[in-house]
Amino acid sequence: MPVNSENYASFLPLASWSRPQSTWWDWRGRRVHIARSSNASADVRVLGIHGAGGYSGALWPLASLVAGDGFELAFPDLPLYGDTVEPDPARVRYETWLDLLCDLVVAERRRDDRPLVLFGASMGGMLAYEVAARTRLADAVVATCLLDPADADARTAAARFRVAGRYGPTVLRPLDRVAGNIRVPITWLVKMHAMSANPALSRLCATDPKGGGTRVPIGLLASYLTFRHTRPETFDAAPVTLVHPALDTWTPPELSIRFLERIAGPASLVLLEGCGHFPVEEPGVTQLAQALRAVRHALLDAR
Repeated sequence: MPVNSENYASFLPLASWSRPQSTWWDWRGRRVHIARSSNASADVRVLGIHGAGGYSGALWPLASLVAGDGFELAFPDLPLYGDTVEPDPARVRYETWLDLLCDLVVAERRRDDRPLVLFGASMGGMLAYEVAARTRLADAVVATCLLDPADADARTAAARFRVAGRYGPTVLRPLDRVAGNIRVPITWLVKMHAMSANPALSRLCATDPKGGGTRVPIGLLASYLTFRHTRPETFDAAPVTLVHPALDTWTPPELSIRFLERIAGPASLVLLEGCGHFPVEEPGVTQLAQALRAVRHALLDAR
C-alpha cells in the first residue's frame, strides 16, 4: 500500500489537518516538488526543510498545525526524496541541497516580501541555519536540531556506526573518492530506528520509499560529515529558535544546545516535552505550534 501524509498524521494528536497543494519548480535540470498552502491573507511565510529521513509529505501534518494561522507554508522535497525528480542521484551531495535551498530562498524573496521563517527538522536544522547565513534573506530560523558535524560528538550521534561519526573526516574523505557515488539505503548510514519512541512511526519512516526508505550515495553522508558550517560566533543573519524534542535519544538536546549557546545573534530554546526526535507527542506538539506563533508575533512587532 502506498505511503502518504495520512500515515504520518495518524501518529499526531490532530482533530483535522489541511492537505497541501503540489507545485513544481525547475532548478538546474531538476523538477523540484514543493508542497504549499496558499494563504494570501497570511502575514508570515514558512519554508520547511526536512532531514535525511523525511520529506514534505511526512512533515506536512505536523506543519499543518499552524497552516492558516497567519502562516503560508512551502515544503520542498530535496533531491533523492519525495516527488522531486533527480536526474543523477549518485552525485547528490550536501552542497547540492544547500545550493538548491539558497536559490529557492532568493526566488521566494523575489516574488513575495512577507517575512520568511526557515523551519528545519532534524538535519534540516543546520541546513536552515546555513541557508540563512549565506543568503541573509531569512527573517528567522526555527530548528528542531542543530547538529554541527564539526563536533565529533554530534557526528557520532548522527551516524549509525560510531567509527563513521567519530572519525568521519579521516575515514570518509578517501572513501568518497573511490565509492562516493555508490548508493546504499539511508538506514545503513543513520540511526533511523531512533526516529521515534513509537516503534511503528520509526518503522514507517525507515520503510517509506520517498523518505527513510530511499537509497543515497555514500558521498552525501561524507559531504555532510566533513562540511564546515558558518561559525556560530559570527552568525547574526537572523534570530534562531531551537525547538528541540526533550526526549530525543538519537540526537540528545545537549548537542544542539551547546551549538545554540555559541550563536552571536539572538537565540532562544524551547524544549518539546515528551517528544522524541520526530515530535508527535503532547505537550510538545502544542509547544512547537506556540513557539512558531511566538516567532510570528515577534516578526510582526518588529515591522
